[in-house]
Amino acid sequence: MSSKKILKIVAGVIIFITLPSLLLFGYLHFKYDEDLPVGTQNEQADALAKKMLTALDYEAYKNTKYIEWTYKKRRHYKWKKSEHSCTVYWEEYKVDLKLNELNSSKAYVHNFKVEGEQAKNLIAEAHTYFSEDSFWLVAPYRVFDEGVTRSVVNVNGKQELLVNYQPDDTYLWQLDANGMPTSFKMWNDKLPFDGVELSWKDWTTTESGAKLPTFHKFMFFGMELQDVKGTK
Repeated sequence: MSSKKILKIVAGVIIFITLPSLLLFGYLHFKYDEDLPVGTQNEQADALAKKMLTALDYEAYKNTKYIEWTYKKRRHYKWKKSEHSCTVYWEEYKVDLKLNELNSSKAYVHNFKVEGEQAKNLIAEAHTYFSEDSFWLVAPYRVFDEGVTRSVVNVNGKQELLVNYQPDDTYLWQLDANGMPTSFKMWNDKLPFDGVELSWKDWTTTESGAKLPTFHKFMFFGMELQDVKGTK
């Protein structure tokens, strides 16, 4: 077989593989990519955020001392919220996180305690997991956390709540008439498209009275949160 024919075959394979991906990327970019809306930070924004917290029963969440959940069947959490600690399980690892004093955390492999660099790396990994995975569970309750800013945006005559949780991490909450979250659109540096929408509809009311989500729909994908529990 000549080198010219081989090059043609290779080029054909590359086009066959990449063209559908490029077309899909273009379609998604056209469908989902949106500019970050400009909001107004004022008393209306704070009032809208408080309305959301009232609909969620923030007092019940605040008085919830223990939360447990599993993230996408990959990681399991036992969060002693009142004690600022969480035990994180994944694969053969377990980490007892001290959220206010990470250096006091402990790491285990197959239930055997490990020390040194291995422990340090596992603690850092567990803390990252907790920070990211807990967001999908309790994000609406964090709208008045330190450093978080709130703005109101008018979308087709309806007020929506634009929340910036940290630099380059902004979400536009859509609420129903009672203030209950139904979805949000996302702008952050981890997504290939801006303004992608994720649902917040599948709520469960825990034993403590706190409302927590059990499933999010994200484009063509689902994000399942299992074994969600909350107790006083």
